[in-house]
Amino acid sequence: MTIVPLIFTSGLASGINAYAVVLLLGLLGRFAGAESVPAALERTDVLIAAGVLFLLEAVADKIPYVDSLWDAVHTVIRPIAGATVGALLASADPGSLGEVAAGAMGGTTALLSHLVKASLRMAVNTSPEPASNIVVSLAEDVSVAGLVTLAIFHPWAAASVAAVLLAVGLLLVRFAISRIRGFRDRRRERRAARAAGVRPARGVPVPRP
Repeated sequence: MTIVPLIFTSGLASGINAYAVVLLLGLLGRFAGAESVPAALERTDVLIAAGVLFLLEAVADKIPYVDSLWDAVHTVIRPIAGATVGALLASADPGSLGEVAAGAMGGTTALLSHLVKASLRMAVNTSPEPASNIVVSLAEDVSVAGLVTLAIFHPWAAASVAAVLLAVGLLLVRFAISRIRGFRDRRRERRAARAAGVRPARGVPVPRP
């Protein structure tokens, strides 16, 4: 059942960048002879649409706060994409796994990885400089490309790496949540200070005369 690790890995990658997954799978199937890729993903119109949307995400994903807005919009899109890709992969390999089960696996994995990504990116946005968004976004793009490519040629190895990344990501979410809460508390304190007519002096709030 080599299709199972491919579905799991593509689902996880879809939760990070669904358009990149569709584009890479389609290109690998069309030009690299990957037999596990269904013909539906190799269609020219699908590749063009995935390519355009990937470019849009590549820009939006590197802009502070815009990336979190983009993630919010894709809370529904990425799991659906993961489920669809999973079902298509299962349909291309009859008898390995039912399409419904494959869709559930791909969609669930995509949802989990999306929640991890969105939480970590919100934590990154608490940083005052924008460079970290670009670095993290590029790292995500490279990870998705590497995982999808590895999954085509070495599915079990890719699934193992994906499982480790998901476990680490879930652990990091706890840190991300605490950082986000601290950021919100600081913003609330600054707003309260401004509303009370207080200004900082050497780091200490001082009442205005």
